[in-house]
Amino acid sequence: MRAFKSTLLAFVLVTSAAAQSADPPLSDTRLTVHTLLREDIFAGFMNDNDARVIRAEQNIAVLLKDRPDQRANLLAWQASATTYRAVRAHEAGKAEEFERQFAAVQSGFAEAAALSTGKDGVAAITGGTLATFADRLPEKHRAAAWSQAYDNYAKLWQAQGADVEKMPVHFKGELLAGLTQSAQRTGRADESARYLEKMLVVLQGTSYETTAQKWKADPASAATTNLTCKNCHSPGRLSARLKALESAK
Repeated sequence: MRAFKSTLLAFVLVTSAAAQSADPPLSDTRLTVHTLLREDIFAGFMNDNDARVIRAEQNIAVLLKDRPDQRANLLAWQASATTYRAVRAHEAGKAEEFERQFAAVQSGFAEAAALSTGKDGVAAITGGTLATFADRLPEKHRAAAWSQAYDNYAKLWQAQGADVEKMPVHFKGELLAGLTQSAQRTGRADESARYLEKMLVVLQGTSYETTAQKWKADPASAATTNLTCKNCHSPGRLSARLKALESAK
């Protein structure tokens, strides 16, 4: 259970106010690289806050030097931020910039996956990032992106699926939603249906169940709607974690 929390915590989607927050304390080794980076990265994902993404990218560069043991996780976060940039370039009609950025995304995720250590969050970061952005990629890249998302969610499920009912709502919700949606997008209809039924059982009374019920009632809606990111985005996880660490002294 602890291993799953460490892994999926890497991709807890956290949004924050548009204003710039305090700089993450990069030298505080009590904090994981995930805790230090995710709020800035997802301020870009959820609020289109470019300044926060720039700061995350700068902090990744620092952490790659200071925490070489976390190289795999950091490369995955770097590729995640670059995915956001690639999608923005595509939506702005900048095809050459998109192709350059997306090539860096693919290279970054591949290198992160190939490393053998410091990679507790790689599958979650990769799967979650691609589930967030695959439908916004140029059509020629969507199928491969969804296939890669599915492969990474399947890894997480194989490792920790047996404990899914014991997990906090966000962790089990994002895992099951990612599996269900990536299976649907990759043509695994029976598998998607099984995970959807699982969502309806273990996520009763949550926002995940609401969308899952819509998918079940109207299967055609699954092609154009999202199951993920239904229970997340509360601000201040970094500050809350720092406060908890100080209280524990």
